[in-house]
Amino acid sequence: MDRYSGFRLFAEALRGHLGWGPAWRDAAPKPAYEVVIVGGGGHGLATAWHLATTHGITDVAILERGVIGLGNVGRNTTLVRSNYFLPENQRFYEASLKLWERFEQDVNFNAMVSQRGTLNLFHSDAQRDFFARRANMMRLEGADNEFLDKAAVLRLVPMIDADNGRYPVLGGFLQRRGGTVRHDAVAWGYARAASARGVDIVQHCEVTGVLREAGRVAGVETTRGTIRARKVVFAVAGHSSHLAAMAGFRLPLETHVLQAFVTEGVKPLLDVVMTYGGGHFYVSQSDKGGLVFGGATDGHNTYAQRGHLPVVEEVLSAGATLIPSVKRLRVLRQWGGVMDMTMDGSPIVSATPVENLYINGGWCYGGFKAIPAGGMITAHLVATGKPHPVGIHFGLERFRAGRTLDERGAGPYPWAH
Repeated sequence: MDRYSGFRLFAEALRGHLGWGPAWRDAAPKPAYEVVIVGGGGHGLATAWHLATTHGITDVAILERGVIGLGNVGRNTTLVRSNYFLPENQRFYEASLKLWERFEQDVNFNAMVSQRGTLNLFHSDAQRDFFARRANMMRLEGADNEFLDKAAVLRLVPMIDADNGRYPVLGGFLQRRGGTVRHDAVAWGYARAASARGVDIVQHCEVTGVLREAGRVAGVETTRGTIRARKVVFAVAGHSSHLAAMAGFRLPLETHVLQAFVTEGVKPLLDVVMTYGGGHFYVSQSDKGGLVFGGATDGHNTYAQRGHLPVVEEVLSAGATLIPSVKRLRVLRQWGGVMDMTMDGSPIVSATPVENLYINGGWCYGGFKAIPAGGMITAHLVATGKPHPVGIHFGLERFRAGRTLDERGAGPYPWAH
């Protein structure tokens, strides 16, 4: 793999950028592999990269039914953070944030990692106390978090309406190491690095069936023929339950759509990621100047990558309440990603009832920020047959045993997480 660098960029500019080759090989599928990963999104690509770099397993194929970067990995709001309450989740997402901090060096790709900070606003004494508990838990696990009073919040984000009658802003909690990462660059960076280590990336290859022999997975049927494998990994986000049905088992999750939006570009306005505690609304400003924001899921089961107008109205109303000046901006784009929402709001990285078949899914809202660590623990599970210490609590057996990880305390209602 040719290394990208400032010197290389300068040299290519002198010859009209004619020396750049494809970032990764668009491979044709072989008849058999040691590992087949279904899903060429962030988690599938990260799993393949960790299998190759950490465990030396390069006889791997990634099967993507479309084109790399056009699935959920490119349909999110690009946020990364580790401000979680439960210690199991906190340790995992902190590990992922640390991997984000070295991601560009690991894969030799500019992903525009921007640790601009994540600010969570609170609007009542009860909400302040809840955020303070979470901040204390984060500090106990070694993560950063600091309390900001109202004056400090207004110095950081002076454009907000802190004194609106319904949800006055009383303060906030700031994780300075949180921020954003360019989502499509994450897919391209992992794809390039994995391909350079011998992983086959097979695009336009949809899985239509799962081969089983004597209770073990033996491969997959695809639109490009049968591909046999010793081990198979499902990393398909909102379509996890669909593939599980092909393999003959059910998963404790539902699929919902989550909408996101971006406005026209404006001059620098917001240099942190900000979440609104009075409604489900979060916003950051992209390098192009557009405000990128989102809210809650649409609240009903769907595989459609589009949302409904009531949720659009709810999200835009929350944004206008918090930042009145955005009322003058035009929304340029809206899109939806299908979310695999579990019964406790925490992910599933686990072996399945079918031997040598593994699942990486159930990420709810946390899928993008979890990509580096999600790939790391999935690769460890596939390579060793044992869960990684950071992800040992994400097994399917927790639902049967009643050891759920209910981060929000919302109960067994996927839409509520």
